Amino acid sequence: MSTGGGAPRWGYLAEFDSVDALLAACEKVRDAGFVKFDAFAPFPIHGLDEAMGIRTSRLPAVVLGGGVTGAGAALLLQWWTNAVDYPYRISGKPFFGLPVAIPITFELTILLAAVGGFVGLMIANRLPQLYHPVFESARFRARATTDRFYVAVRADDPRFDPDGTRSFLEAAGARSVERLEEE
Repeated sequence: MSTGGGAPRWGYLAEFDSVDALLAACEKVRDAGFVKFDAFAPFPIHGLDEAMGIRTSRLPAVVLGGGVTGAGAALLLQWWTNAVDYPYRISGKPFFGLPVAIPITFELTILLAAVGGFVGLMIANRLPQLYHPVFESARFRARATTDRFYVAVRADDPRFDPDGTRSFLEAAGARSVERLEEE
């Protein structure tokens, strides 16, 4: 990985010393119009989503859709098998009774909601991602999980300018700005 001048092939990685510095830098990057950037911290930070301008997730709608689909499928399957496909004609017993169908309906609702949530989360986060260019940074590998905070700005962002973005990140209070190459 090279840390000198020139146009980076992936972007820049800026290192910050504190949570407040990271939040302020993320707000500055967002307000400058950058959209392809990410923040890295050793622990969850309250307010980071707002500072980065991340919108509300659509994942609850996916989970709800999975749950409704599970409930509908369970009720339909039980009604079909008991009332249409193979009805028991015994002593005036109803072909379909809702109380008897509740346990299976509940289980399939939970199952499909959980599967929908898991698959939706994996897709939304583009996982599994086995490689990321920030892993090539020795500083990132040494400090990202202990006591440093990072902002990575991608070179394919429409507002990215190799020299301007570097000086912008330095002016935002970065301890160091490192050029990242894509392997």
